[in-house]
Amino acid sequence: MGAPGAHWALNALGVLLVLEAFGVEPDPEVLAGFRPPAGRGACRDLGGWTLIDESYNASPAAMSAAIGVLGLCKPGPGGRRIAVLGDMLELGADAGPAHAELAAPLEEAGVDLVFAAGPEMRRLFDRLPRVRGGAHRPDAGALAPLVADAVAPGDIVLVKGSLGMGMKAVIEALERRAGAGG
Repeated sequence: MGAPGAHWALNALGVLLVLEAFGVEPDPEVLAGFRPPAGRGACRDLGGWTLIDESYNASPAAMSAAIGVLGLCKPGPGGRRIAVLGDMLELGADAGPAHAELAAPLEEAGVDLVFAAGPEMRRLFDRLPRVRGGAHRPDAGALAPLVADAVAPGDIVLVKGSLGMGMKAVIEALERRAGAGG
């Protein structure tokens, strides 16, 4: 399967079970050729560094899964694992703890640098060791140029946040950076 992470494997397992229940023979080429779409885990080489685009949406479980995928990826020579995270919206009273608790998965995944967008992600950013803190800004638009300037050859960059946070601005800044030679 062309998508790393236990969450993708579990989704595929569910599909295979449904196919079996209906007596449909799965096509191994379809499963092997699957690639996550843009905003949902698409992984692209952008000229010496890698972008994992998870910019479409976020929940605590999805955020942890995406951070886990980043941890599975091996940076190139001299490269770093970089997480660019936007607020998970609509969590209600659980928002504060849900954001702060992302510090543990980031540590487990060996993330080297964290950029954070939004008021809730401030809670996470304040819990990080200074050496890991890239920058915090109130929104993705303000954060985007800082991320684009920080990326270097060999880096793997995960961008994830709720759609309403506009993390697409970070994706677009990174694409412009890649289009400008790097």
